Amino acid sequence: MSDAFLKDAARLLGPKGLTAEPAEIEPWLTDWRGRYTGRALAMASPASTDELSRLVRLCHQHRVPIVPQGGNSGMSGGATPFDSGRELLLSLRRMNQIRGIDSASRTATCDAGVILQVLHEAAEAHHLRFPLSLGGKGSATVGGLIATNAGGTQVLRHGSMRALVLGVEAVMADGSVLDLLTPLKKDNRGFDLKQLLIGSEGTLGIISAATLALVPTIAGRVVMWAGTSSLHEARSLLLLAQDMAADQLEGFEVLPQHSLDAVLDYLPDARAPLADAHEWHALIELVATDSQTAARLPEMAESLLGTALHRGLIADATIAASEDQANRLWLIRESISPAERAIGPAMQHDISVPVERMPAFVEAVVPRLEADWPGTRAVCFGHLGDGNVHFHVIAPPGQERSAWEAGDGKAISAQVHDLVVAWGGSISAEHGIGRLKRDELARLEDPARIAVMRAVKQALDPQGLLNPGKLV
Repeated sequence: MSDAFLKDAARLLGPKGLTAEPAEIEPWLTDWRGRYTGRALAMASPASTDELSRLVRLCHQHRVPIVPQGGNSGMSGGATPFDSGRELLLSLRRMNQIRGIDSASRTATCDAGVILQVLHEAAEAHHLRFPLSLGGKGSATVGGLIATNAGGTQVLRHGSMRALVLGVEAVMADGSVLDLLTPLKKDNRGFDLKQLLIGSEGTLGIISAATLALVPTIAGRVVMWAGTSSLHEARSLLLLAQDMAADQLEGFEVLPQHSLDAVLDYLPDARAPLADAHEWHALIELVATDSQTAARLPEMAESLLGTALHRGLIADATIAASEDQANRLWLIRESISPAERAIGPAMQHDISVPVERMPAFVEAVVPRLEADWPGTRAVCFGHLGDGNVHFHVIAPPGQERSAWEAGDGKAISAQVHDLVVAWGGSISAEHGIGRLKRDELARLEDPARIAVMRAVKQALDPQGLLNPGKLV
């Protein structure tokens, strides 16, 4: 059956669209973090929604499982095939056309394979911007971002992909095309199928295109860096920034001194933003979309930091004097994950708890984990404003990665997830479930919710061909 399928698929896609050559497939068989490596029957790269639809129809006919993949920059192993060699690796990277940008409605319609940075540049050419950014913007694709409901550093103001996707086009398990691209402010025709597909990780349908919300380009911005003594003080600083800056507050990120030190060791040209070390650091960005407001941003930033200093919320701060300095401050934040990966093995947890409880959660959980697992270092950083921090537990020095991750690391993750649930939180804030957290989701989630998700999966993909073994 696989031979017959490959012949049919080769006729459909041609030599550019289908390959079974190991050397061509091999780079895409391991996830970004290097935790999972699989095998594939072949790699298909359709160039259009029509080709994708006909390919999926073939897979349905021959019962070939499909693993959709965008930029292969996911954090949970959701785009990596298993070891059976029976699955078709489906690359959406050739579907990379921006179908149109409408300046009047401030929307962009593009294929799933469009790279995030390319979308940024295309929007900027129309004096607009797509307000979602992350460290992997040079490889992450629109389809992958939608499939995982990605967040990033601007969620505080603009929301995650759920808030930015106005319409989707998706190929369903039988090859039919679900066209929901037209954005409507009000549409009450039953279930919101668009939202059902967002965050479904390719298990219900394959995103082929999307209509996305754009916002006015930035007329000016001010980036600040502040040192503070605790995460509680950082939370108070966030509330102050929200009161004083209101709609101009674009980003608010936090990181401990350990993360800053790791980046300074990792990046040869990096410099500490402040003269002294501090327990916690806050990276704050204010933006304006008109010149009049942009002219007031420096005064607004100085007033914010002055008030925070007067109230004892910060010990020191600096304001970027140029775009280059602002970019350097953001580079520190975006380099934390690779810098800590260079230190050694770590268990990374993408978790959220209610926003107001995050400082207390970190204060309670970090010393507990470090006491229970001697030699480890628990490090939290990220998006304090939306209750989502990246909670990394770094292995003791000298540990062999795979052995430690499979032993103590797995037990540590289970304990972290137990604590997150006990605090009313989520074990996946923005990276998805994939392979990494599938069993943990089944262990910890409300059985009624799991039952509904499985029922939806069964209804939309009765043969279980769409990204099997992921999410549910």
